[in-house]
Amino acid sequence: MLIEQFMQSAIKLSDDINIYFDPFKIEKEYHDANYIFITHDHYDHYDEASIKNVMNNNTKIIVPKILEERIKEITNNFFIVEPSKEYTLDNLKFTTIPAYNINKNFHPKEKGYVGYNLEYKNTRYYIMGDTDVTEESKKVKCDFCFIPIGGYYTMDYKEAAEYINYLKPAKVCPIHYGSIVGDESLGEKFKELVTESHVLI
Repeated sequence: MLIEQFMQSAIKLSDDINIYFDPFKIEKEYHDANYIFITHDHYDHYDEASIKNVMNNNTKIIVPKILEERIKEITNNFFIVEPSKEYTLDNLKFTTIPAYNINKNFHPKEKGYVGYNLEYKNTRYYIMGDTDVTEESKKVKCDFCFIPIGGYYTMDYKEAAEYINYLKPAKVCPIHYGSIVGDESLGEKFKELVTESHVLI
């Protein structure tokens, strides 16, 4: 699987299909997405301009229920999800993990924001979304974790490293830093604290 990081939490997984998560500030017109997963409705995660630059007529867009009315303005080819559910869409299997704050108010649990634990070719990719370390996240089993480390709106790099050392995925990629919140040095600081997982920054 080829992994490409864009700004903030935007990720592209490429194999025989192209899967985007929270495309943001993507100015090139790729129009190559088979699937686009959106974690929540904040502007740096639900960016309509970037979505339009990666989607095509066949793209399926997966969004939490809070975005149902807005996604209808872009496409009819969408799929609504709720937290703590298991889904199968075509050949993709994924679970929605609640994504929320426990000591701040930016991402209330009642909003229904999600992370995605996607299973593809016997590998589980956990894209956490904007979240703190929660009881639900501690129960996740994954091989690759994309974790926010910027602090303020989410967990910080120290909390993120502690969580990864607990979860022990084979690989981890820090996200949600270096632009809107948290400078680029946080990636290296996070990497220094991670003990067993291979860190990609």
